[in-house]
Amino acid sequence: MKGKKGVMWLGLFLCALLVCAVLNSPAMAAGKEILIGAPVSMTGPLAPDGLELKWAYEQAVADWNKKGGIFIKEAGKKLPIRLVVADDESEPAKVAAAMEKLIKIDKVDLMLGTHSASMSVPACNAAEKYQVYYHTTTHWPEMWTPEHYKWSSVMFFSATGASDVPFVIWETMLKKEDRPKNVALLMEDSPDGMAFGNGFRAHAKEHGYTYAVDEPWAIGAKDYSSQILKMKAKNVDAILLYGAPTDAITLVRQIKEAKLNVKYMHGWKGTWANEFALALGKDASYVICDGFWSEDFPYPLCKELGRRYTAKFHKRSVSTGAFYGTAQTLFMAIERTQSYDKTAVRDTFRNGEYKNTVMGDLKFDANGLALFSSTANQWWDGKQMLFYPAVKGGYKLKLAPPWGQR
Repeated sequence: MKGKKGVMWLGLFLCALLVCAVLNSPAMAAGKEILIGAPVSMTGPLAPDGLELKWAYEQAVADWNKKGGIFIKEAGKKLPIRLVVADDESEPAKVAAAMEKLIKIDKVDLMLGTHSASMSVPACNAAEKYQVYYHTTTHWPEMWTPEHYKWSSVMFFSATGASDVPFVIWETMLKKEDRPKNVALLMEDSPDGMAFGNGFRAHAKEHGYTYAVDEPWAIGAKDYSSQILKMKAKNVDAILLYGAPTDAITLVRQIKEAKLNVKYMHGWKGTWANEFALALGKDASYVICDGFWSEDFPYPLCKELGRRYTAKFHKRSVSTGAFYGTAQTLFMAIERTQSYDKTAVRDTFRNGEYKNTVMGDLKFDANGLALFSSTANQWWDGKQMLFYPAVKGGYKLKLAPPWGQR
C-alpha cells in the first residue's frame, strides 16, 4: 500500500508540475486583456488638467477597442485594452503611492503618465524602482534626459524651445510700437517653474529684454498683492506666467481688482484649462495660453477628436491631442511588438518612428524621447483660438485694452 501511495503522490506531483508548466507557457502567459495603469490628478489643484487627461486616455482606449483591441502573439488573438486610474491628488508626494497601488494591487502591465513635470519626476522614479514601463507627456526633457531612466519614455516640447515663443510672437506678429516694454516674469515655485524660468531668462537676454519684475509665484496662495503692487510700480505691460489653473484664476481676478492693465498676458500650464475660462468668464478674453495640440492640425483624427471634445465639454482644447497621442503611441508600440512585455515595448520606443498620429510624425531617440512644437492660443468668446504658428486665414492675435474699456 505504501508503494502504491508513493506512486500516487508522485503522479499527483508530476501532474501539478505539468499544470504549472502549461499555465506559465507563452500561450497561457497572456491574459484576457491588456491592463494600462495611469496615475491621474483627479482631485487637487491639477484636477482640471487631470480630468482632461483621463478623458483623452479613455477616448484612445475606446478607439482601439472598437477595432477589436491589439493582436498579442502569445495569446494568438486580439486582446481588449482596459484603463485603470489612481488619483495622485495633485501631490508629488502621493504619486508613488498611486503607482504602487496600480502595480501591486491592480497588476497593470504598462503605464501612461500623469500631468506636469513636478508629478512626473516621482512617477518616473517609481517606475525605475518597480521596473514597470511608464510612457508620458508634459515632462520637461531638460529634467528627464539627465536621469538616464531605463523604464520611461517622454513625448513633449522642451522648456528651452517653448520659452522662446513669446519673443518670436512679439517680433513677427506685432508692430514695433505695439511690442511690450516692461515685462514681468511670474514662475511657479516648483521644478517646472524653475526649468521654464531659466529658459525665459536666457531668451530675454537673446532678444534684448530685461524683466521689470521677476518673482517666484507661490503655489496655492490666496493673495498676490505684493507682486501686483510691484508690477504697477514698474508700469508692467506684459506678463509671462507659469502656474496651476486655480492660481492663474486667482491672479487674474486680483489683477483686475487692482486695475493693473497689461496688453499681453501669456500663461503656461494653468491658463489653457477650460476651468480657467469658465471661472473668469469674459475676463479670460485676451489671455494667451500655451498649447500642445490643435484640432486645426492637418493630421488624422484631429478634427474628429476636437468634435468629440467640444460635444463633451462645450469648449475647444489645446492639450487633448497630446494626451490622446501619448496613449496612441503606446498602443502602436504594443501593436508593433505584438506583445505588452515591458522590455519589448521599451525597446520599440527607442529609435522608433510613429507616423500619422494626432501629433503628426514623431521620432523617438535612443533614450525614448520625442519632441514636438508648442503652440500659442488666445481666449476669445470662450474659445481657445490658435494664432501661433500662424494658419492661413486663421485667427489673429489681439492686444488687450484696459479693463475699463472691455
